Amino acid sequence: MSDILSLKESVLVYLDRSGGLQKLAEDCKPFNDPQQMEAVYRFCISVNPSDVIEVDPELGDCVLRDPLGATALFQSVCYVAIKTLSLVEKIHTESQVNVILKLTHLPPFPEYTLDLCSFPRGYGPMRPASMEGLVIAMTRVTNYTQGARFLCINDDCPCSAGFHHIRVHAPGATESATVRNNFSCMICSSALKEDVKFRVLGDKQLVELIHVKALDVLSAHQQSSLRYQSVTLFLRDELCNSMRIGRLYRVLGIPAHVHQWPSITWSVEANSVQPWEPEYPHKVSVSFQELLKATAGSRWRFSAIVAHCFGLGVTPPGLHNTLKLGLLLSLVQTRADAKDTFHNLDLLVVTADTLILDRLMTYSLSLACRGVRHQASGEMFASLSRDGHGAGTANIHAGSALLATGGICMLGDLGCYKKDRLDAIQSVLESSTVSVFIPGKKYGEDADQQLSFPVHCSFWALTDSTDASRRTGRADCAVLGTAELGSVPAQLADAFGLVMQCRDVVGEQTLLAQAAHTLQQAVQPGKPLYPSCWDFSTQDYQELVAHAQSLQVELSPGAEKLIHGYYMASRRVRTQSQGVKMSVASVKLLISLAEAHCKLCLRTRVQEEDAMIAVLLCENSITLKHGASALVIPPDAVFPCDPGDVDGLRRRDETLDELHQHILRFIYAYAPGADTYITEE
Repeated sequence: MSDILSLKESVLVYLDRSGGLQKLAEDCKPFNDPQQMEAVYRFCISVNPSDVIEVDPELGDCVLRDPLGATALFQSVCYVAIKTLSLVEKIHTESQVNVILKLTHLPPFPEYTLDLCSFPRGYGPMRPASMEGLVIAMTRVTNYTQGARFLCINDDCPCSAGFHHIRVHAPGATESATVRNNFSCMICSSALKEDVKFRVLGDKQLVELIHVKALDVLSAHQQSSLRYQSVTLFLRDELCNSMRIGRLYRVLGIPAHVHQWPSITWSVEANSVQPWEPEYPHKVSVSFQELLKATAGSRWRFSAIVAHCFGLGVTPPGLHNTLKLGLLLSLVQTRADAKDTFHNLDLLVVTADTLILDRLMTYSLSLACRGVRHQASGEMFASLSRDGHGAGTANIHAGSALLATGGICMLGDLGCYKKDRLDAIQSVLESSTVSVFIPGKKYGEDADQQLSFPVHCSFWALTDSTDASRRTGRADCAVLGTAELGSVPAQLADAFGLVMQCRDVVGEQTLLAQAAHTLQQAVQPGKPLYPSCWDFSTQDYQELVAHAQSLQVELSPGAEKLIHGYYMASRRVRTQSQGVKMSVASVKLLISLAEAHCKLCLRTRVQEEDAMIAVLLCENSITLKHGASALVIPPDAVFPCDPGDVDGLRRRDETLDELHQHILRFIYAYAPGADTYITEE
């Protein structure tokens, strides 16, 4: 008994030092409303285990080892404080005080860490644990019973009135453990009956959490033989709606075994939830640092060589350089900033060789911090099922796009999708949200419900340009410069930010180069294929992309003027000659491309040369969709020649300088008022 009194004294000292008593007094004020009469009054108390250990090591051990016992100690002290200070007159018994201890953190020891790759299944102490994982499913918010008042049916028993029999929810308990009709009185053993008007309801939400490595099964990473199992989290009251599908979180919770005869399920009662991001390497390899020094005298060469040497395990150098640059720009630009604003760069590739480009995209997907390859037979956005934990509500499961939150979702060949799927993709690309319809009758609700979820990922897709030619029997285009988009409607192509065409520019030579590349890899695996190229490993590219993503960039006045001038000129020309309205999305695309190229070049200030690359890529994309305009540029303007040697890099620099002047003249001629902010060179 003396030990319990000593622990309660320590609880009082801790509450006094940490400001808990002051907060308790503030939390009691709303409960003094005459209109509010409840059986149970809920109080959340923030507990710092380190501070508790400094006050009393034994109490700190109790908080970390036996959270239910520690909760009882805090409950007793809070009840005495409330009665002594007359904070709430309507509280008559200690059981009416429902205390929830909110832990600020846990010790960084293995005993308090739960790895979702190998979390235990046996019976163990219900000690708090920290876990990190990805949300793959969640239910709607439903009600549960926080507390209830029971009265004895024997009128002569003292428990037939008052608040002697109070039941509150405990971690791991089911609804029947709090409310059912077979409780008996502690004094006379008569049956108890609930006083329904005093029942206190709270909010409850179930979340499925899984280790982030489970996404390797859906990505381009090398798959392992491990089997990943998700764990169910119970979020209650203020924690409801604190988690979003597809996001990563660090959760402090109390593991519990939920008994639902004849089975026992293992779940976790969440105590606190915080967004979490794993640490990625933010460094640049020595090879890329040397390349940066070697190309310091040129505005264009670093990104050209980086793209030229990219994916050499899939395609030989010199092929698809523009696409490689576009993939790298999309990888670099796909991120969420400090204000939770998402930046993405969607990519649609028109090609007659979907096999090789699909492999190149798959290889690029492995560089993303999170990449998901969507299977045409799977769910792309979200699906519904009935919750299996007794809530009876709808469980919303993440599809490929939501699982790829913060990364890349690779759709593959759009020719594999039906029209309704293509319409859904277009809707999501335009709105960046997906809607889920929940029929009320099917999931135990009176009314139907429509929920919306943000889609924060970049989409990569392919389309076979030979499909349309085979169907129509012709390969020529009605408008100069446009490309056959296969089975992709024009509206869907417009929804993608960047459309690129990979042409077979050298005919049979391309086929022979690819065949020789594939055969050499098969016959001599592991041997350097192209010793003349810079030697960059996949890890080098991973580190480069991760570092470039983390850079914060700003537009220079020169870049801003070039982007603004091109947009105004192109909008005027295309509206007058083609009836095509350039939307504000074009400006966002230009800025996004310029920022991405600046990051890829490892700079923090977007220069005019970055904006120029963005204009060339954007103009080629618009030309493929709507035809050529007064700004006539080559189809492969970004890589007009092979940058495989010094002479090729020099000729590319000269060509890009000429295109730069060509763009400036176009802006000066067609942009209203361009002469006030652009000097003719």
